[in-house]
Amino acid sequence: MQTIEIRYCFRLPDHSMREIALHLEPEHIQLTGHLPDQLPDWTRLDFEQCTHCPLTVDKVPHCPFAASLVGVIDISREVLSHDEVEVTVITAERAIRNRTTAQRGISAVMGLISATSGCPHTRFLKPMARYHLPFATEEETLYRAASMYLLAQYFRRLHGGNADLDLDGLAEFYRNLQAVNQSMMQRIRSASQKDAAANALVLLDLFAKAMPYSIEDSLEEVRYLFSAYLTE
Repeated sequence: MQTIEIRYCFRLPDHSMREIALHLEPEHIQLTGHLPDQLPDWTRLDFEQCTHCPLTVDKVPHCPFAASLVGVIDISREVLSHDEVEVTVITAERAIRNRTTAQRGISAVMGLISATSGCPHTRFLKPMARYHLPFATEEETLYRAASMYLLAQYFRRLHGGNADLDLDGLAEFYRNLQAVNQSMMQRIRSASQKDAAANALVLLDLFAKAMPYSIEDSLEEVRYLFSAYLTE
């Protein structure tokens, strides 16, 4: 299996270009070969470490999510949140171009990095990362996340496990993700005085906060799509 490459190309307001090339190990959908030789202090595991983090400094000296964000933080220092940028996302299958704000462009790549960084609390997002959809709307993300989780329950049942059709586990995953985002926010604010990266994470966290409520409402936002399945 070949390495999966996803490239984010940013055209900044001064027309200069910046690129973040992510390479995913195809079997485990995890970032590979992307860390700089010297990592900044804000990436240390024990710096603003998540309260529910299962990792230990003696085995993992740097937070995998934070360490994977170093390149993104470098770009975020060159822009303000609402600067207009052109972002082109290139995969083997297609290229997607979008004129958007810097914070939204950074948020898109940050979400992909989060899922594939090796953080124990974000790995549930790996199936979505494999079929990455940049700049997804809230409804698209809700659809993708719920579909992913229910397909996971199908495979769990095939392997003899219990299937969680109430999505309780998905809600818990997203509550844990909120805690990750809160701690990462403190790291990012220490790393950059500009606000683009911090506000990009806020955009990601808005969905993490909304997902448990959507589950409580029985995914009412997307129920209408399935009317053909609900009639005899």
